[in-house]
Amino acid sequence: MAETNRKAIALPAEVSAEILQKTQEQSAVMQLARQITLPGRGVVIPVITGDPKAKWVAETEKKPVSNPTVSKKEMQAYKLAVIETFSNEFQRDLKALYDALVARLPLALGKEFDATVFGATDVPGENFDTLKNCTAQEIGTDAYKGLVAADADIADHDGITNGIVLAPAGKAVLLSAVDGNKRPLFINSAAEGAIPMVLGVPTKQSKGAYVAGTPATVGFAGDWTQAMYGTVEGVKVAVTDQATVTAGSETINLWQQNMFAVRAEIEVGFRADLNVFNRLTKA
Repeated sequence: MAETNRKAIALPAEVSAEILQKTQEQSAVMQLARQITLPGRGVVIPVITGDPKAKWVAETEKKPVSNPTVSKKEMQAYKLAVIETFSNEFQRDLKALYDALVARLPLALGKEFDATVFGATDVPGENFDTLKNCTAQEIGTDAYKGLVAADADIADHDGITNGIVLAPAGKAVLLSAVDGNKRPLFINSAAEGAIPMVLGVPTKQSKGAYVAGTPATVGFAGDWTQAMYGTVEGVKVAVTDQATVTAGSETINLWQQNMFAVRAEIEVGFRADLNVFNRLTKA
């Protein structure tokens, strides 16, 4: 419930739920990683770095004991927020407001979350993992060779590549990859133009997967069963027209300019076994 023009505007509970759902759809990381419910104070999670091994035994022989190698990491909730301003005309049609919220806010939240996980944006704290320093494989010169090298490195660290995330620049690299007869390697036809699978692995797209540098990172491959994110209580939404909002060097007086602002925030954390992920770079 929020005060706008001294009249109460109730944002339906399903709006927050839908914004969270849409945020998950906009975030490649949230689509691939496991989700857990995160207590506000954080939680210590086990990260399995070595699996137990079974052995054949003869009748009456002692059965082998083999425990997995487990390390522990603390997953902490950090707040990710965005404020969107609207003209008061939206108040005349609440459906238009809800539609705008569901369409615009998840894109901002999902993009920034991905950019932080992939290393384009600094992490909010020491208990938030980033993939920016993972082993790099160059795919700009020979895309197929680079992808196979990434798959092999992940396997060498006891992982299975089960998800690839491409930035738009990474998609362009794979679209231009051809065999000796100039036939595209990763798409069936130019009309499709999509890359749903690479080496039998599902592929997602995210603007956040591009990290500028020399070379630039244009994608990531990894074992996403070894990555998880947690949210405390979904997306919280608040509305006001009785505030002054600063956007860069511009100051907006909402009441004076017949506007109102919507604030969306989510408490979220991310942890992963960084050994089973590779960066895909373009020299």
